[in-house]
Amino acid sequence: MTALEAGTAPHIPVLIAEVLSALSPLDGAVAIDGTFGAGGYSRAMLNAGAGRVIAIDRDPTAIEAGAALVEASAGRLMLVPGTFSELDRLANEAGAASVDAVVLDIGVSSMQLDRAERGFSFRADGPLDMRMSLSGPTAADVVNTLEPKELARLFWIYGEEKQSMRIAKAIVARRDSQPFSRTSELVSVIESVLGGKRFGEMHPATRAFQALRIHVNGELDQLSDALAAAERVLKPGGRLVVVTFHSLEDRIVKRFFADRSRERAGGSRHLPEASVPPATFSLQGRQPIEAGEAELAVNPRARSAKLRFGIRTDAPARPIDRAALGVPSLFRERP
Repeated sequence: MTALEAGTAPHIPVLIAEVLSALSPLDGAVAIDGTFGAGGYSRAMLNAGAGRVIAIDRDPTAIEAGAALVEASAGRLMLVPGTFSELDRLANEAGAASVDAVVLDIGVSSMQLDRAERGFSFRADGPLDMRMSLSGPTAADVVNTLEPKELARLFWIYGEEKQSMRIAKAIVARRDSQPFSRTSELVSVIESVLGGKRFGEMHPATRAFQALRIHVNGELDQLSDALAAAERVLKPGGRLVVVTFHSLEDRIVKRFFADRSRERAGGSRHLPEASVPPATFSLQGRQPIEAGEAELAVNPRARSAKLRFGIRTDAPARPIDRAALGVPSLFRERP
C-alpha cells in the first residue's frame, strides 16, 4: 500500500471509477481538481498516475485537512486556496499555464454537511452559516434582511420551492420578534408551513436550505465561470469532467457542452443555416453518466449525481454567456 492509498478519506468520492475513465489517460498528466473537498478525486488521480495535481478549495478547513495528503504526495499535489471560477489564473500562478485535465465535483462536501457548526444541514442544529469560504454574509444575514418578495424569489429560483411565498412570509413574521441565528429555528418555521418530514419523503426544508446555500456562495455564477476557465486552461485533447447533484447545476453544464460542441446552427427550409464558432469541445455521448446499483448500495449520495465530460479541441476559447447557459438572475425573475 502506498502512502497515498493509506488512510481513509472522510467521504466516498462519487462516481470515482467513471471519473477516472473519463479522464484517462492520466499517466504523467497535469490535472486540476477544482473542488478538493476531502481530497477523494485528487487522491484517485494521483494513484492513477497523474504527474501533478493542482487542487483548489475556498474552504480553509479543507486546505488544512489536506496537508497530510500533500505531504504523502512527495511534491505531486499542490493545494491552493481560492475559487474554482479562477482555476486558470490559479493554475498559471502555480506554474501550469495549460493542463491535461480538469475535474469539478459541484456540491457540498461531506466535511461540510456533517459538521453542524458549518450550518449547511437541516438535520443537526448549528449556526445558520453556510459559507464555504467562512467569509462574507451568512445564511442568517440573508433570512434576516431580505424583503419577503426577495426571499420568495430566492427559494423559488434556487430551490424550486413551490411554497416559496408562504415560507418567506412565515420567516418575516418570526424574525420581527426574534432574528434567526440557528438552523433549527429555520427548520421549525419551514415545518410550521409545510408540515414535518414524512417517511419516505424529502425533508420539507431541503429546497429552502439548498437555495440559501447556493445564494450565500454564489454557486451557479461560480460554476459558469469555472467552465469558461477550464476551457481556457485545457490543452487540445485535455478533458473536462463535471459531476453535478441537482438540476440547476446539470442544466448549466449540459448547455455549456451543447454550445461548445455544436458544429452548425439549426436552419429551416425557409432560412439557411447560420455559421457558428468552431467547437471547443468534442463529446463522447450526449447523455449523462449516472451511478450504478452497486455504488448506490454503498453510497446513497450518488443517487442524484450526473457526470458529463468533453475533450478539448484546438479552437480558441470563447467568452461565457451566463444567460444562455440558464444561470438565473435572482432579482429579475418572479416566483
